[in-house]
Amino acid sequence: MDMTPLILSLKTAVVATLITFLAGIFCAWKVVHMKRGKGIVDTLFTIPLVLPPTVLGFFLLVFFGKNGPVGNLLSQYGIVFVFSWLGTVAASAVVSFPLMYRTARGAFEQFDSHLYYAAQTLGMSNFKIFWRVVFPNCLPGIVGGVILAFARALGEFGATVMLAGNIPGKTQTAAIAVYSAMQAGDREKAYQWVAVILVISLVAVLGMNFVNSRQKKEKEER
Repeated sequence: MDMTPLILSLKTAVVATLITFLAGIFCAWKVVHMKRGKGIVDTLFTIPLVLPPTVLGFFLLVFFGKNGPVGNLLSQYGIVFVFSWLGTVAASAVVSFPLMYRTARGAFEQFDSHLYYAAQTLGMSNFKIFWRVVFPNCLPGIVGGVILAFARALGEFGATVMLAGNIPGKTQTAAIAVYSAMQAGDREKAYQWVAVILVISLVAVLGMNFVNSRQKKEKEER
């Protein structure tokens, strides 16, 4: 069994999760402290969660295509998203972003603001307050978001096919490998990839449940 699709999926999911981790935390923190337009911005950040993957892939293709606003600019520097590994990362990052964003936002909204104000009275900068006070207190929720984002990025199919295509050894992830195997009538190979994805998904769910139970236990002890 060629493990290239799995390696490609893991590499894509790790990079995409790193992107969504940074972007999700930043956007969630900014939205929580917005006074105007919060509903509109929240809707824009959440909409990839409810859009069909193929529709989302279409928008990405228009956006990152050679004639698109970003794709045209990046192509001048030799950076191409369409039918490339960067396309798989972009698709996975966009699809998984809402999970990271909403989970982080929920964690920030539950944060005790009195701790933030107390740190300000001690003369700490906003940057230090966030990373030394806010982030550690919201860590369980953030970790849960990271796990969900990783699992979603790992199993992304529709948007990836639309933007990056199905190129073996280049853009064919494990999820796409299932589709290719079924198209070729190779059910045994499809079952193997389904089993691999299922095991990884189960591990992700167990990790999520562990984080939630630990967070609940810590709250009860306080």
